[in-house]
Amino acid sequence: MSELTIWTYDWVPAGPRGFVRDLRLRWACEEAGLPYALRTVPFDGRATNHLADQPFGQVPFLKDRGVEIFESGAGLLHLARKSDKLMPRDPVGEAETLQWTIAALNSVEMVTVPWWFLKLGGDEDNGLRGWMAQRLAHLERVLGEQDWLAAGRFTVADLLMADVLRVSDIRAFGNRPATEAYVARVTSRPAFRKALADQIGHFEAADRTREQGAD
Repeated sequence: MSELTIWTYDWVPAGPRGFVRDLRLRWACEEAGLPYALRTVPFDGRATNHLADQPFGQVPFLKDRGVEIFESGAGLLHLARKSDKLMPRDPVGEAETLQWTIAALNSVEMVTVPWWFLKLGGDEDNGLRGWMAQRLAHLERVLGEQDWLAAGRFTVADLLMADVLRVSDIRAFGNRPATEAYVARVTSRPAFRKALADQIGHFEAADRTREQGAD
């Protein structure tokens, strides 16, 4: 019986499928060989229907016996502590992994997500574009010098950074061959492919359930 439970929505529209962030936790479990169960909260009423577990009304959140964690980054670090496939156990490798995991969230995703949402609203050339281009240029320099962000191998930092960067709109301007190769390398991993297929399959099954309920 699995000790880990990943919580996500019971259904989402087609647009965000493949990008709902329970994918990050699924992927990490697949990389580490950690069995997990999937549970859901209703998409309808999502702003308030699970605030006791996620105070911002988002997904995912993670339960591991008596441990309950919200925010995908926190969940990833919890899983990384359970397997050295996700984070080395030597102090230097662990420190490198931690810093790049936080960098993916604070230095890259912090600017790319707001820019993306503004772009979806029709404001592609908003004030965040120059800031984002600068961050991506710095990352391109790093990735031009090394295949992986930390410890000379794949870690949870690569999982998170690649998930941030795989949004094609974010990479649609500029010439960053090292970044493109990096995203392709990380997302070609079997664990990512399985996690992605499982998430999409979950939501497609929910389509059928909703259609049957409407009959």
